[in-house]
Amino acid sequence: MSRLRIFNDTAPDTPLLDSRDGEVIAAELQKIGVTFERWQANHPITAGASQEEVFAAYRADIDRLVAAYGFKSVDVASVAPDHPDRAAIRQKFLDEHYHKEDEVRFFVAGSGLFTLHVDDKVYQVECVKDDLISVPDGLTHWFDMGAEPDFAAIRFFTEPDGWVGHFTGTDIARRFPGHEPGQPAKEA
Repeated sequence: MSRLRIFNDTAPDTPLLDSRDGEVIAAELQKIGVTFERWQANHPITAGASQEEVFAAYRADIDRLVAAYGFKSVDVASVAPDHPDRAAIRQKFLDEHYHKEDEVRFFVAGSGLFTLHVDDKVYQVECVKDDLISVPDGLTHWFDMGAEPDFAAIRFFTEPDGWVGHFTGTDIARRFPGHEPGQPAKEA
């Protein structure tokens, strides 16, 4: 189930808000310019579905976003718990960074934790199957897929280079709980 926790950026042990209500999550994130939506597939998706099958299941929503934002490429990223490079892939996204384009992800399966740092607040958004999150360009954040990642997400890009992170060099991400699917967030 989707979850939003909001913290003061100096108090990683005490959430100011903890909600699993989709409407509350969307409203709170909209205040900081982040889009959060829930999509439903046109037909069931099975484990191991091809990129083409995933695209067909969500075609109307994909086409709507591509038309609205001018995305130049769309793909599906998938990492399983037995992926031989899972630790290196996870590490790539764990430090605070920003992008020069919106980071738009739709979770087809599994889950991941987007953590957004805005002014003096930290917003942890656990995205699960059927969640779409759009993090505006320039907004600092990090992403944790957990030690045993198990997710598939549709990714939308406007830049031909795809994912390019600009790292802030801060250690804030190490002070906040990480993502362990199926478990409550770890204490800092």
